[in-house]
Amino acid sequence: MGVEGPRVRIERCVSRGLSRVTAQALGPYQTAIVRIGFGAAWLLFLLREWPHRQELYGPDSPWSWGLARQLIDTNDAFTVLMWSSSDSWFQLVYLVAVAAAAAVLVGWHTRASTVLFMVGVLSLQNRSVFMGDGGDNVIHLMAMYLVFTRCAQVWSLDAHRAKRADGDGSGDGSGTGDGPVRTVGGTGGVVLWAVLGAVLLGSTIAGGFSLGWALFYWAMWAVHGLWWAVNRVAVRGGAAVREMRDVCDILANLAHNGVLLVIMIEVCLVYSTAGWFKIQGTRWQDGTAVYYPMNLDYFTPWPELSHLLAGNGLMIFLVTYGTVATQVAFPFTLLNRRAKNVLLTFMILEHLSIAVLLGLPFFSLAMIAADAVFLPTVFLVWLGRRTTALGGRVRRLMPGGGPRPPEPAPEQPAEAPKVPAPGPAWRS
Repeated sequence: MGVEGPRVRIERCVSRGLSRVTAQALGPYQTAIVRIGFGAAWLLFLLREWPHRQELYGPDSPWSWGLARQLIDTNDAFTVLMWSSSDSWFQLVYLVAVAAAAAVLVGWHTRASTVLFMVGVLSLQNRSVFMGDGGDNVIHLMAMYLVFTRCAQVWSLDAHRAKRADGDGSGDGSGTGDGPVRTVGGTGGVVLWAVLGAVLLGSTIAGGFSLGWALFYWAMWAVHGLWWAVNRVAVRGGAAVREMRDVCDILANLAHNGVLLVIMIEVCLVYSTAGWFKIQGTRWQDGTAVYYPMNLDYFTPWPELSHLLAGNGLMIFLVTYGTVATQVAFPFTLLNRRAKNVLLTFMILEHLSIAVLLGLPFFSLAMIAADAVFLPTVFLVWLGRRTTALGGRVRRLMPGGGPRPPEPAPEQPAEAPKVPAPGPAWRS
């Protein structure tokens, strides 16, 4: 019995764990804030660089189309900008990248928009590999991870559409949406899937994809179509069809949860490796590393503020050592929720200060979006409610923003309090 007891407990723990990772997509609020954060970071970057897009990624780039072609032939990176050197093709790709980032941000047809988001990120970044500030590497990785997540379960137009369809009785619970209520996608989703299939077919025939990328995109296209078809048939199908849909749902949950774990590990690796490499630097060892970027003209958008902080030796010492200690310790604090939340708050504040003091807003936004995967659910739910309430007040203040809340009823004169009868209630 002494050996059987622990074995039974282990089997029960494993069974509960398997049931949890297969029955639901974990971290719906965390993955939603990651989707929103990276969609916003890439969208704002593309919009800010709109006047300079030709020099960054287009035909006027110092990294010419011919040089990019030579590099792509060497490393087999993916970019649709190598399909043509014309300016019209570049403009189209840039516009699609902007639209895909906006669609990911609001969660519109998220399965398709995350694929287009990844295509836009890879195409532009692989076209000009030197146009980045560090945050581009994080966006590069997360763009590929988001494709495999169910990141539109909450805070998305997909979830809102599914909730509305279920609320008015038209939802059938059959499932192509990413939201908590599974509904069959409408005509827009079918048209989008067909258009993307036609584009994929033409690109494949024209030889725009390598074998590996062609198989990947055709597999994604086929899986999305199969998912819609299974959910459509399951509305009126028998037990076998519904069981097939449940199996597809389990596989989607496994993929989501596995990628969510990869994202968490990725963030831990970024901070731990950065911290351990800093320890080896002499400037970080003597506590002066933060001083130098604050005195570089390229990283001082607010020179007076940067020089004020750089002139405080104690502040420089504390920030330098605090940065190293936080980055090295963060992966270990995941074992303690309170310690993790404290260090997570410190890291977010640190990235905000980098955005202001060093003029790297998109790098900071990308890192904050990656950190958001560790934010507690209670805080994210509270933040969502506050944001929704604030949005409602803003809409009511706008012209034609909807009806105001009903006026409270006039107060009635208070009745005399009733004295309870003696008994146990008095003693409670």
